[in-house]
Amino acid sequence: MSKFRADDLLKDSLLSNLIFNRWILLGLITLTLLLKAVAAGITVGSGGNGGNFAPSLFVGAYLGFVFAFFLKLIGFTDIPINNFTIVAMAGILSGVFHAPLTGIFLIAEITGGYELIIPLMIVSSISYIIVKFFHPESLDVRRLKARGALISENRDISILGRIDTREMIETDFATIHFKSTLRHIVETIKHSKRNTFPVIKKDGKLIGIIYLDNIKEEMFNPELYDKVTATEVMLKPQTKIDVNEDIFSIMKKFEESGQWNLPVVDKGIYIGFLSKSSILDKYRHELLTAL
Repeated sequence: MSKFRADDLLKDSLLSNLIFNRWILLGLITLTLLLKAVAAGITVGSGGNGGNFAPSLFVGAYLGFVFAFFLKLIGFTDIPINNFTIVAMAGILSGVFHAPLTGIFLIAEITGGYELIIPLMIVSSISYIIVKFFHPESLDVRRLKARGALISENRDISILGRIDTREMIETDFATIHFKSTLRHIVETIKHSKRNTFPVIKKDGKLIGIIYLDNIKEEMFNPELYDKVTATEVMLKPQTKIDVNEDIFSIMKKFEESGQWNLPVVDKGIYIGFLSKSSILDKYRHELLTAL
């Protein structure tokens, strides 16, 4: 069997007469590598059929080939291009799936490259360690976590991850315009069952919160009713929850702030409040259901 050469990739193809330089060939293959990653991302992101396995093998193989072929072009004539191609496939697969053993043995099996088991082990381990450092969770786990279907050996974490906080946002808080006078604030308090009042601008942007306990002195001083405005008695919210925030980040904010109710915003626009007690009640209910 004749030895494989990179030039053979374009032999008898439509580009065989156009590609006469190995550097051009390297550029073409590199471009294909980059376009494959972009195409796979667009396909999956737009809802098309696709996965991570085949694109990982493709990108790994092309990456290893491009790297080895480049070294060969600059003077390293003894570079084994085939070996680099195989090892890079295992490296990419191990990093994407957080599964170094799968990358090692699967690539060795489908390529028959057991003589490369040591390089496969080294590259897969390095790839896994680096990816694990920057992304502790694999792509699949992050996707499940985003859907609230987190799979974990820790049952508490799994149950907490299934809670949809969007359904628990309370919107029955009376809002107060930031230019409202104390007289209007008192009238609003009279007809509300809450003791927390979000202060918003005309566009709905949250700029502060009025707590009933903090304005009792002003409320019993009628002389201030037309002199004091909402901006003078409100407190700026130190902690806000983004409407798309995950449950774990939300609980961390509750713990750090020491608050039991935190405002929820969407790009700064007031949506409602989340209650820590409501989340804990929901958690206890889910826990009892799972028993």
